Amino acid sequence: MPKPEEFLPLTPTEFQVLLALAEGERHGYALMQEVRTQTNGQLRLGPGTLYTLLDRLLTNGIIEESPRRPEQNEDQRRRYYRLSRLGKKVLEAEAQRLEALIRSARRRLSQHA
Repeated sequence: MPKPEEFLPLTPTEFQVLLALAEGERHGYALMQEVRTQTNGQLRLGPGTLYTLLDRLLTNGIIEESPRRPEQNEDQRRRYYRLSRLGKKVLEAEAQRLEALIRSARRRLSQHA
């Protein structure tokens, strides 16, 4: 199994998608909506960008397709995604990396205030 650090740093888009999946399984359109919401509209994913990213995350084992299938009144082509074990570790490692960066920036800024 690869080490989570091998996938760092994540792009802002990767981080936001994994963060959205940390709350539970989602299909593509729900991911686009959640990323827009959690970034206050600053990051808007189009289908091409999202599905290219999902393919890469699937290939790397960071996410996996859920066995969950759409309800009868939903589009039957819809697929649900979730974090894999590796994906949870990657997300945690990235959050720790970002926290360390912020601590360092605050320290530097306070020294020059």
